[in-house]
Amino acid sequence: MEVNFHLPGLRYNYPLNMLLLSLLKQKPEVFRDGVKIASFFGEFPTSLWAGGRLIVGDQCDTQYVRNVIKSINAQGIPIRYTYTNPVIEKDDLEDFYCNFCMQEADNGMNEVLVVSPLLEEYIRKTYPSYKINSSTCKEITGIENINKELEKDYYLVVLDYNMNNDWEVLKQITKPEKCEVLINALCIPNCPRRGEHYKNVAQNHRIQLENRKRPEDKQIPLIPWKCEYGDLNCIHTIQNYSTYVSPEDIYEKYVPAGFKHFKIEGRTANVFSLIETYCHYLIKPQYQGYIRLQLVNNLAANRLITVHRPKPSQWP
Repeated sequence: MEVNFHLPGLRYNYPLNMLLLSLLKQKPEVFRDGVKIASFFGEFPTSLWAGGRLIVGDQCDTQYVRNVIKSINAQGIPIRYTYTNPVIEKDDLEDFYCNFCMQEADNGMNEVLVVSPLLEEYIRKTYPSYKINSSTCKEITGIENINKELEKDYYLVVLDYNMNNDWEVLKQITKPEKCEVLINALCIPNCPRRGEHYKNVAQNHRIQLENRKRPEDKQIPLIPWKCEYGDLNCIHTIQNYSTYVSPEDIYEKYVPAGFKHFKIEGRTANVFSLIETYCHYLIKPQYQGYIRLQLVNNLAANRLITVHRPKPSQWP
């Protein structure tokens, strides 16, 4: 039995993800049965085609992009670009940086998550070696629409999180093995602002990139956004949501029903929150405290997180 988990982060979570992968190889007995890391997903900031998460004031250079792709692929794991900007325009297809990132990972191993039909068509023609995945950002509902999406030429289809645990719908899915389930959605069920949020992120990515060409006194302000729901949530606060999928649900319901791909969100999550989420889903309960400390101590030892001591003063 393989239970495939798709983990967030090509940038901020990259060290933690590589550490987790190392633990899986060295201590497989502490992981839940059948755990397989099936991809690392995200973007190399700042990418115009990216969507879903706003990253402000960051940029990856050529060497970083190449090193991350090489290191992850060398472990037999694909990277998956989340190029889910829903408001892509024709001129955006020529974006130099996004095309550079695509070219660097164009080796037949990697994947792209898409929303925009315009971008999807461009990628299929220009980079045919990539596996194309359909994003949850499409917010596809209704069993007929879902099954129609599954018949298309996608490697995987990420289901709308509002379908989680709705077995009247899930049992009618014709190709559960081709579905990916977002198991820890921080958004409230049926969030009325979800689509609006995706558009805000895409617009602010565009503004950031435009501002790099402008002097300080002519900067365009970012479009404000505040979420009173998802911004405050973590694995310990979402467990009463109807959309939360527990580890027990995965093994007792989803896997027997033919589902085998599970997505953990958290590309821009606080590292301690992400450790909690990883331990919750991937580690056997009796080892979670031990592995949690192992991960934190290793990150501290490598100066990826820092705990400062109080500054000494003088007496008298």
